[in-house]
Amino acid sequence: MSTRYKFRDQDQLYFVSFAVVNWIDLFIRNEYKDIMLASWRHCQAEKSLEIYGWCIMSSHIHMIIGTHGEKLENIMRDMKKHTSIALKDAIKQHPAESRREWMLWMMKRAGEKNSQNNEFQLWQQDNHPIELFDQKILHQKLDYIHYNPVEAGIVAHPEDYLYSSARDYYGGKGLIDIILVDPLVL
Repeated sequence: MSTRYKFRDQDQLYFVSFAVVNWIDLFIRNEYKDIMLASWRHCQAEKSLEIYGWCIMSSHIHMIIGTHGEKLENIMRDMKKHTSIALKDAIKQHPAESRREWMLWMMKRAGEKNSQNNEFQLWQQDNHPIELFDQKILHQKLDYIHYNPVEAGIVAHPEDYLYSSARDYYGGKGLIDIILVDPLVL
């Protein structure tokens, strides 16, 4: 097992990225993104998850997170397990989901190939946590998160993307409560 990507120091902030299996563009529907937000709110309230930055893209998610409660690896495990089940159900029940059979087939296929799952896998196995050991790295990752929708051509300005913490950093109110990081002073 790799030791490169681990939550080593629970007192540090981490940049995490996690993706849907086969990079399926799952999060093109707001209903699916809202499932993620509800799960994060639960983790904030019940598991002491601290969110400093986030962005939901079509096939993957970036976050800057910390905790003063449960271990980050446990929070991530529980959140991914819960959202995997909730998203699978949402895909099955969405009346306009034209890709339903294909997505469920791809996720079933991924689960059958992975001995750690029972016939279904929505998320790729890893989170690639990167410890943010100084303010410069923290701000680089925060900028990366917020400019992801700009680079993808979805919006012209980071604060225009609804499913991101950029609005909070530009003086607005985002969809989820976050902890703002101090501005970078050079």
